[in-house]
Amino acid sequence: MAVPMKFLTEDLEAMKRDGLYGTIRTIESPQGAWVKIAGKDYINLCSNNYLGLCNDPRLVKKVKDYVDKYGIGPGAVRTIAGTMIPHIELERRLAEFKGADAAIVLQSGFCANLAVIPTLVPSADDTIYSDSLNHASIIDACRLSKAKVVRYEHSNLDDLTAKLEEFKGAPGKHLLVTDGVFSMDGDIAKLPEIVEICEKYGVIVVVDDAHGEGVLGRGGRGIVDHFGLHGKVDVEVGTMSKAFGVMGGVIAGSTTLIDYIRQKARPNLFSSALTVPDIAANLASVDILEESEELVTRLRENGDFLKMELSAIGFNTGNSETPITPVIIGEAQDAKTFSAKLFENGVFATAIVFPTVPKGTARIRCMVSAAHSRDDLNLAVERFAKVGREMGIIL
Repeated sequence: MAVPMKFLTEDLEAMKRDGLYGTIRTIESPQGAWVKIAGKDYINLCSNNYLGLCNDPRLVKKVKDYVDKYGIGPGAVRTIAGTMIPHIELERRLAEFKGADAAIVLQSGFCANLAVIPTLVPSADDTIYSDSLNHASIIDACRLSKAKVVRYEHSNLDDLTAKLEEFKGAPGKHLLVTDGVFSMDGDIAKLPEIVEICEKYGVIVVVDDAHGEGVLGRGGRGIVDHFGLHGKVDVEVGTMSKAFGVMGGVIAGSTTLIDYIRQKARPNLFSSALTVPDIAANLASVDILEESEELVTRLRENGDFLKMELSAIGFNTGNSETPITPVIIGEAQDAKTFSAKLFENGVFATAIVFPTVPKGTARIRCMVSAAHSRDDLNLAVERFAKVGREMGIIL
């Protein structure tokens, strides 16, 4: 007799054999530079808590104040009865922060990509140009669209131009989508050149700034601000789950764009609105970023320091231009072993393996925070060196 769900066990066993099965740790403390796991303290080098805001008392206070006033849940989707004053307040503040005409908030950055791409280019006559290293949420959003998807080589402007030239006569709308900061390598999209090329070919430009908000630009305003491209990028997509330390997605652009997304995007029409605590905490994060550049500056300094120190002792840290610091090991099982040995030595840094990164480029991706002290980072480098020498990865 056939066992229809047998493939689950077989696939899981294959993942374990190939070193692709992930160990998921449970955090017993607030997110921070250090976390508690199984009763022990570990240096935390794998969260997206860039600015250390996940447990900031200013966010906690704002949440308490707003919950007392507005309760917890919105109780509906935005278009029926789920739009509350705090949602409108956050959208206004984010538009101002990003230097855009308008903004809309959604449940996550993933949902924001799902709201933009299938909504703007839904037809089989449309064409999407997508960087080959774009995030999974972009890939899935492209799959949800019926449009033809044309992948161009990562950050290769010559290949992009060739693809645009090849398909310039195709009917329908043409849209290019790229990550702003590529999450596995930490490099930055060549956005000024992309915008210039797309203007020439009449292509809509969408940038997913998930790892750029709170990191790039004045006071963390993102990649568009970083390059001074206000008014030239059609759609900015982002998340509040990283530097903002909370949860939620954002789309920013023209008033007409946001009105269109609000009326037609399925994640806005068919999924409940962000909760009041999420909205309140995000408002507090915007307050903090607008008040001072201190956290953003410290984050950049910490990222530069860690890359410099790890490279100096012989690790391959790739070509990162941001605080994302990949330590490229190579084979998946070696990266898994390296991560496990780091954990034994008090460092929580997860291995990233295929299919998240290409085979042969498995790595430990170090995510630095403004909350890390220089002593924290020196200790982490010391532990990386110890494990690296034990495994023969460095001398």
